[in-house]
Amino acid sequence: MGINYLYPDFEVHRDKDKCINCRVCERQCANEVHAFDKELNRMIADDSKCVNCHRCVSLCPTHALKIVKTDHHFKENANWKGEVIQDIYRQAESGGVLLASMGTPKDYPVYWDKMLINASQVTNPSIDPLREPMETRTFLGQKSTKIKRDDQGRLITTTTPQLSLNIPIMFSAMSYGSISYNAHKSLAMAAQELGIFYNTGEGGLHEDFYQYGKNTIVQVASGRFGVHPGYLNAGAAIEIKMGQGAKPGIGGHLPGSKIGEDISKTRMIPEHADAISPAPHHDIYSIEDLRQLVFALKEATAYTKPIIVKVAAVHNISAIASGIARSGADIIAIDGFRGGTGAAPARTRDNVGIPIELALASVDSRLRQEGIRNNVSLVVGGSIRSSADVIKAIALGADAIYVATSALLALGCHLCRTCQNGKCNWGIATQKPELVKRLNPEVGSQRLVNLITAWEHEIKEMMGGMGINSIEALRGNRLMLRGIGLNETELQILGISHAGQ
Repeated sequence: MGINYLYPDFEVHRDKDKCINCRVCERQCANEVHAFDKELNRMIADDSKCVNCHRCVSLCPTHALKIVKTDHHFKENANWKGEVIQDIYRQAESGGVLLASMGTPKDYPVYWDKMLINASQVTNPSIDPLREPMETRTFLGQKSTKIKRDDQGRLITTTTPQLSLNIPIMFSAMSYGSISYNAHKSLAMAAQELGIFYNTGEGGLHEDFYQYGKNTIVQVASGRFGVHPGYLNAGAAIEIKMGQGAKPGIGGHLPGSKIGEDISKTRMIPEHADAISPAPHHDIYSIEDLRQLVFALKEATAYTKPIIVKVAAVHNISAIASGIARSGADIIAIDGFRGGTGAAPARTRDNVGIPIELALASVDSRLRQEGIRNNVSLVVGGSIRSSADVIKAIALGADAIYVATSALLALGCHLCRTCQNGKCNWGIATQKPELVKRLNPEVGSQRLVNLITAWEHEIKEMMGGMGINSIEALRGNRLMLRGIGLNETELQILGISHAGQ
């Protein structure tokens, strides 16, 4: 047996005086951390298997458990940090690519936290949202540039298909396969109750969820999984996935171990076969090619549904968005650098792309400069964590935002970042029936509704404080933002002034 150079990331601390050997922790842990030692007549733990999901801590009836981060240290320095050393040990042992999930944990700037929101004082009275109406309804799609009337003064302008949202928030793409049936159902039910939309991701739409079609965005990705005429016509809109913020430039991989009968049928692929999404769409190598797919999908749905094109936030994103706005697409979705994922190469997740705040500001400015901003709506995602982030995104130019990790947290996710293993103890990122049933869709959907409703209240409060009574008046209103601790280049890209100016 070779030497194990790695030390567990977490340690299970068990209070022997409180532990009653009920073995709840053992039954609840899919990672097999806990076990009962008959000789010692007590519970023991294998720290090397712990992912810090807190399932055992939450359910321990006597609160006997605590998970702590190990205080083990390598002899590191500014260049060779402990995590770098551990990664080299792992690859020297496995010879494989390091996989990771969720968004990057690296300490890159979070620009949401470097922007402050304005408030009305004296000359521009604030608005009390409890006494006066606040309009949070948002319409996504191409906007008419002119209003025409007939001889009788009646409007004759025809509008393209629009998505109508009660709140400018949607649940981002998470495929059936990467997350569980019950997680998908929770998202669908919540979207329906809230009057917003959830995105199927690239795994197709389970037949049970066609009933939520009016609140569903169906996705077409490079693998074309689950794509057929019924699927395209089932949703309210169609999203062409060109890229993902957590892994720009590469495709996807759902291991065969997750492809059971239901997922096989939904994705239209063989059971237990790996689902590989190619890096590019093999029929798209230019904006002209993209335009062909956009109009093919419009034709397939009788021009009744808006078409979204989703791209990752990369260095030349404003030029890319300019091309997409001319392709006939109705909505551009931009997924930022810190966006989550069910599985991605760690090196790609942590080093490729740019933050969504800079991408959004750059794209909105470019489209306005070219006079084509009304050609498309902008939806952004990539670590939207609170109602304040939503306000800031809309002020930077977004029409609406996507949330994914925040939604999973509402369902009970504990960010243990091991989604790729399929052993989610909270029933979210797993296909194991005994784990999936731990997530009750009725409870999950209500928690999602509670979260978004709370954000809506806060959005109205902050808008009222700014003296603004509608999302439309906030959109692109960068005068409502000030930067703090930002350099001149960052301020210029964001299009805002520094605090105090």
